[in-house]
Amino acid sequence: MILDEIVADKQIRLKEHMQKISESKMIKLADQNETRNPNCFFNALKKDGISIIGEFKKASPSLGKIQSQIELLERIDEYNQSVDCISCLTEEDHFLGNVDYLKQIREKSDLPILRKDFMISEYQFYEAKAIGADAVLLIAAILDDVQMKDFYQLSRELELDVLVETHDEYEMERALKINPRIIGVNNRNLKDFTISLEQTIRLRKYVPKDKVFISESGIMGDQDILLLKQHEVDGFLIGRAFMESENPKALATHWKSL
Repeated sequence: MILDEIVADKQIRLKEHMQKISESKMIKLADQNETRNPNCFFNALKKDGISIIGEFKKASPSLGKIQSQIELLERIDEYNQSVDCISCLTEEDHFLGNVDYLKQIREKSDLPILRKDFMISEYQFYEAKAIGADAVLLIAAILDDVQMKDFYQLSRELELDVLVETHDEYEMERALKINPRIIGVNNRNLKDFTISLEQTIRLRKYVPKDKVFISESGIMGDQDILLLKQHEVDGFLIGRAFMESENPKALATHWKSL
């Protein structure tokens, strides 16, 4: 199973990170990094109209290495003028991410930044705060109920927003127990990486209207945007379509106008 492999590799990477910077040192670094605005990610998504999280990633297990049409800094310039938040992959082995990418984005953008990774240790949350993230991702598929609750609480104590990611009814039920403000549906099955927008449509009815509801993955064209808007999605997390576009600013602006 791909997901098990990703998590196993993440555990190895965590040991490497902690050898370079100890957990006690990382906690100090997190404490030294003042929060810009503890609710900026939530507020950017909660506003009227459709919100878009534009992603930066180098690869994925399902696509392989992505042939990005523009460089990181040029991409961030375009995102600054068109999207509401930025998602940055920091997982090294399967998505070719790196915390240094997020640091570069932080230097070039005032937009709220989501650290998108497979978060399985408290260390990663302190690291997220230390490198300048405004929000983190919690993936229900890789966490038990206690971990999900504890990690959510830790994130809020660190003044990080949280996007809780689900894929099916069981994960949605578990996620709602911690009462998250932002909940997403990953249209990609992380076990076999198949994609269906039906996941978002089917799970919409379970999410209270006071939550921010985000559809993630597989959103590639106008028809996808229009379909999901019909089902009262608050926002989209879009990666591949933007990464393969020569002009993500124009694409994001167009999709917001639909």
